Amino acid sequence: MGVAHGNAPSELTESATGAREAAPGGRRTSDRASMADVGRAAGVSAQTVSRYFSGVGYVSEPTRSRIANAVDKLGYRPNRAAGSLRARRTGTIGVLTVGELVHGSAQILTGLSQGAQSLGQTLMHAQVEVGYEAEGWQEEVRRAVDHFLSAPVDGIIVSTSIPGVEEMLDVAREYVPVVNLSERPRSIADTVSTHSFTAGADGTRHLISLGHTRIVHVAGPITRNEALERERGYRLAMQEAGLSPVVLGTARDWSSVPGYEAGRTVDPASFTGVFAANDEIALGFLSAMEETGLKAPHDFSIVGVDDMPVAAYFSPPLTTMRLDFQGVGRTSLYMMHEMIRTGKSASRRVIEPELVVRRSTAPPRPRSLRQPTGPRSPASKR
Repeated sequence: MGVAHGNAPSELTESATGAREAAPGGRRTSDRASMADVGRAAGVSAQTVSRYFSGVGYVSEPTRSRIANAVDKLGYRPNRAAGSLRARRTGTIGVLTVGELVHGSAQILTGLSQGAQSLGQTLMHAQVEVGYEAEGWQEEVRRAVDHFLSAPVDGIIVSTSIPGVEEMLDVAREYVPVVNLSERPRSIADTVSTHSFTAGADGTRHLISLGHTRIVHVAGPITRNEALERERGYRLAMQEAGLSPVVLGTARDWSSVPGYEAGRTVDPASFTGVFAANDEIALGFLSAMEETGLKAPHDFSIVGVDDMPVAAYFSPPLTTMRLDFQGVGRTSLYMMHEMIRTGKSASRRVIEPELVVRRSTAPPRPRSLRQPTGPRSPASKR
């Protein structure tokens, strides 16, 4: 985890310590509410109340509502002299990546760096690796968030492919804005994502539009949100066309290996179209099919997801659903910058995929099959 240097927030006056303001002549007024009193009534820190009144720093909408109610109930009036002491911003934004560093997450980091450079911000990055089972990551995430807040940072952007991470950032939201990059966010506010569901649906619809009726899906790891959303889109497109979905593979990662394994076990006579969960899985499937003597697009058509730079140089060049991961990174950085500047929440932004048609897809044609070079078993339905 990289460390960036920045100034700590300014020490607060009465608002942070909870001390009563002095009346003329040095007397303490015991009947006048303080920021600490407002914070206790609203269930937040005095620092959060200070940000609410100063307009510098992030306060979520639900927290704003609780503070406003507490202010009305207690009849609190802020000390305008103390309010002139504004907390300094550090110009540093924490970035937390939970999950493997694959093409998508790496490109998101590139987009974040581009956005930070254009806005003069510094990024502090923490990477938390998780296995296929997506277990045991909670303590690492908690430690990373604690480090961000103590550094301190002006906000936190979290990029995750697994569920449950967002809930662990609720404490951080009391202090800084949090932007969540997730395909399945808990809340639509303060989120940015691609649209894997649409990628799955439109990629499958492309095959259907060419005349394919026997289309299999080579799935990604089912513990990842993106894989679940792409399969869900595939199933919807098949249902719309009155076709039966068939899902191949038990992928444990996003590499070419599960694609190759699925290609080695599937009955080549059972399909003419393939929707692969990503480009690397498509590459593995293409390799397995070539060993059998089948090659796209003459013997079958295949569509991937991501549009990795090398996808245009596969044999054949791969038709794929392009996901603008760098755009996700830039958009999330700009959203964070606006939240820091205004102190307000932001609405969800979704960057839609784009179909890129290359030479791996064509209308289905009759084909003759060579004898497979290895053992195969029928595809399984999931």
